[in-house]
Amino acid sequence: MNRVVAGLLVLALVLGAGAVGASFLLGGDDSSSSSSSGESGGTTREPERPVRSGDEPDEGATEAPSPDLQPYYSQTLEWSECGEFECGWLEAPLDYEDPDGKTIDLALLKAPAEAPDQRVGSLVVNPGGPGAPGTEYAAQAALAFRPPLLDHFDVVGFDPRGTGRSNPIDCVSDAELDELRASGPDPDGAAELAESEEDSARFFEGCREKSGDLVDHVSTVEAAKDMDILRAALGQDELDYLGASYGTQLGATYAELFPDRVGFMVLDGAVDVSLDERQASLDQARGFETALRAYVQDCVDGGDCYLGDSLDEGLASIKEFLDEVDQKPIPAGDRELRAGDAFYALAAPLYNREYWRLLTQALKAGMEGDGRQLMMLADLYSSRGPDGYTDNSSEAIRVINCLDDPTSIPVEEVPAEFEAFEKASPTLGRIFAWGLTGCEDFDGRRTEPLEIDGAGAPPILVTGTTRDPATPYKWAEALADQLESGVLLTRDGDGHTAYNRGNECVDETIESFLVDGKVPDGDVTC
Repeated sequence: MNRVVAGLLVLALVLGAGAVGASFLLGGDDSSSSSSSGESGGTTREPERPVRSGDEPDEGATEAPSPDLQPYYSQTLEWSECGEFECGWLEAPLDYEDPDGKTIDLALLKAPAEAPDQRVGSLVVNPGGPGAPGTEYAAQAALAFRPPLLDHFDVVGFDPRGTGRSNPIDCVSDAELDELRASGPDPDGAAELAESEEDSARFFEGCREKSGDLVDHVSTVEAAKDMDILRAALGQDELDYLGASYGTQLGATYAELFPDRVGFMVLDGAVDVSLDERQASLDQARGFETALRAYVQDCVDGGDCYLGDSLDEGLASIKEFLDEVDQKPIPAGDRELRAGDAFYALAAPLYNREYWRLLTQALKAGMEGDGRQLMMLADLYSSRGPDGYTDNSSEAIRVINCLDDPTSIPVEEVPAEFEAFEKASPTLGRIFAWGLTGCEDFDGRRTEPLEIDGAGAPPILVTGTTRDPATPYKWAEALADQLESGVLLTRDGDGHTAYNRGNECVDETIESFLVDGKVPDGDVTC
């Protein structure tokens, strides 16, 4: 569920949402307080971050961790104009255990610093997913980031291996992907369950048939190793990085593998990297229930709520609607809105409080028999355009997650999980329980799990939002505690991630850290 929705900007413009970010992770107004309960001061790691011209690499920047990787670390990036940005390619080994073997080309995009005479370096960014193209994130830098970062950094995005334009994983046709998304996320009866099992098996068979050995080499560990080659190619002896959602897992993995190469790192909307699949799913079920309850309560408090006169009535109305769509799909233009579509349409706007009104418009229409707006939300969540999917994020996310942790349970064991999951989320719990079967047919090479503490890394800023549905706040607390140098920045608010969400205290803390090297004296609450 940690999915960036590239293209939400289009939806916001269509529905008149005003100036928002380019995904559910970005932009939006924050109704929470902008005060801080932490120290107003802080320590400065460097007296002043040096201005870089971008012409000369830092001393030692291109030194490889092993001689067989030196050709990759010594490569020179060739940037070319692509619209208002600069684009390039980075070469990395497909298999780090065989660096002399096949290679993979990673797509890059740079938004140059808007104040070149104040440039302090390159800021590598990742929007989450896993599976979201980082080049799109960088291309939307003007919306995703505020002037202090835009002025002082070249914002550099890369499509992690297997995503976007970086040898994208391919598994099934667009029509098959539509079917996978739309099918009931809470199967009813033997026939629907058998269909779900067949769809899953066909998906992974397609991955191997269409993508071959690439399926074994798109793990988070390998993507983190690619980031170190990127750091070297950018000419910096340390990596400055801002990762959102799953991007925090990628950043934490980098800190574990290359602690002495960590520069100024912000992990926004943190993932608890220690959790097994079951506990992570339970936590997300609880997180989305909390966000849904906040949405319904807001509707009730506003008066004349279309869902009912109380929180319980509102939640019951939503559950009843989902059950009705499961039994009888509703028209959505020239398509039909089915149960899976309705679930993703409901979940997507919970990523950002500003989009609650979009959910209200769409759900009202859906309850009146018109599923077009709900289908638009589901499509944007899945990066689906009018003519098909605009990127492979819906396929890559499943392969990357299963490669990182292929833990799965047989379908016959799922009902035994219902009690725990419905306790965590009475409205959506069973859907999350069925998600535990997601890697049952995966045949990729398992990545050895890392114990992550980032020992030896300088201070790392970890953010969490108190009512974040996708990465619950407790995950940020856990990651900040697990990282030996973790500093926790708390945003009291709704929605996913903390930066550039209208909370000045959060934004200034992050910007002072990245631009000025100012480390908070302790944990900060905004």
